[in-house]
Amino acid sequence: MRKSFNLTGSCNPDRHYMVDMEKRFLAVESMIDRGEYFTINRARQYGKTTMLLTIRQKLSDKYLVIKISFEGLGDEAFKTISDFVTSFCGLITDFLQNIGIEKDLWQIFDRKDLSTFEELSKVITQFCNTSLKPVVLLIDEVDKSSDNQLFLNFLGMLRNIFLQRNEGLGNTFHSVILAGVYDIKNLKLKLRPDEERKYNSPWNIATDFHVDMTFHPEEIAQMLVDYEKDVHTGMDIETISREIYKYTSGYPFLVSCICKIIDERLNAAWKLENVQQAVKIISKGENITLIDDLSKNIENNAELRDFLYSIVINGQEYGYSMVDPVVRLANMFSYIRENHRGKAMIHNLIFEEALFVYFSNKTMREQGDKISPFVASYIRNGLLNMEYVVTRFRDLMHEEYRENTVPFLEKEGRLFFLTFLKPIINGIGFYYVEPQPRDNRRMDLVVTYDRQEFIFELKIWRGEKYEESGRDQFAGYLATRGMDEGYLVTFDFSKNKQETEPKWVELRGKRIFEAIV
Repeated sequence: MRKSFNLTGSCNPDRHYMVDMEKRFLAVESMIDRGEYFTINRARQYGKTTMLLTIRQKLSDKYLVIKISFEGLGDEAFKTISDFVTSFCGLITDFLQNIGIEKDLWQIFDRKDLSTFEELSKVITQFCNTSLKPVVLLIDEVDKSSDNQLFLNFLGMLRNIFLQRNEGLGNTFHSVILAGVYDIKNLKLKLRPDEERKYNSPWNIATDFHVDMTFHPEEIAQMLVDYEKDVHTGMDIETISREIYKYTSGYPFLVSCICKIIDERLNAAWKLENVQQAVKIISKGENITLIDDLSKNIENNAELRDFLYSIVINGQEYGYSMVDPVVRLANMFSYIRENHRGKAMIHNLIFEEALFVYFSNKTMREQGDKISPFVASYIRNGLLNMEYVVTRFRDLMHEEYRENTVPFLEKEGRLFFLTFLKPIINGIGFYYVEPQPRDNRRMDLVVTYDRQEFIFELKIWRGEKYEESGRDQFAGYLATRGMDEGYLVTFDFSKNKQETEPKWVELRGKRIFEAIV
């Protein structure tokens, strides 16, 4: 049986197609060799569990590597210190028994009489003194208990014996690695419902984790080479790997998800259009826990939702600074990353598409009777008539959103256009924003429909002078894209609104269809 692309749990190179972990592993190994304590804090499905498995597989000759997970611990384990200590010792005992460690070693942890962290620290010291190898402790899914005071007390105990070891006053785990979404050093703890959340964690002994876990195009290509040896599809590996990276920015789960969909649901037809088709399937969120989490997180946090809206829809720019709690939260979930100018941008085009869907669906529910298009009228012989789409959108806005009727805020113009466009291209087309030229005055949009591609610029009216320079700039952008035609939609909110009809203009050898809304 050949290998497969894996989306659940850890990846195994003997069973799954995966990128080469060696470079990342060597960086982690050097931290372990130095005896450092650290947290692999990355977003969901970002390769944390796979890294823990790799550590155990590759370092078991050098260290006694103990891997446990807090995922299975229920609330009962956190009722009292005694309950937690007993549960922790039980997890370690079970692991050591499962890997065949001698009874005289694992029975050190096989205790039911421990009731304090001080007693647990003595047991850890005894165990580490008895072991013939330095002991490395890996704890997965620490988020499951990260808002519990007992967990903080446990971290405080580890911190205390770590400091004692460094002072030559005892022995403990050589290295401790916690894996989870949240950075335990900046844990946001809420002890009771009526208390204000506070940053409070004794895990300040930990070393910052800066290992790059994203998949780069050449690494995606290496994975596809491995796949191609088994399947022989004849794909253009370099082109496909670049296209996958374009939509995912190397988010590990999204890379594997695209590959799995093409392999298993799209008949292993490795074409550019099928990469886009896989992206559309993912961004719909059906049975995709990562997209479901995105929806839940923005529903549950209005400040995060408004922050992402202002970036996605309004092109607002924010400094990529972790001093800002909202930026830090969005970064922790990997919803944003830093662009080349030090600004926050949406991490990848799939997240951006999912956010477009979320915000446009909301607008459709609120304004659907006014902006819902009659889809069939825009398609002729399988081709999308984009000139007619733009003209009808302009007419609709003039009819439904006149002055002194429904308020039409400047910030909603782009969203209304995307909401209008979405049902027309739904199922066949796709749109995404070009990140490089984007700002709060203009948005460059790429729209595809089957094999057609359309380039848009959505901008705000700033006067005739800026309009002329904008046309020239857009013509230059079309040239860089190798396109002869483009669509320029300008939103005019001035008192002296321009009333010109949509028209084609020629500029620098390019045809631009202009519409002022």
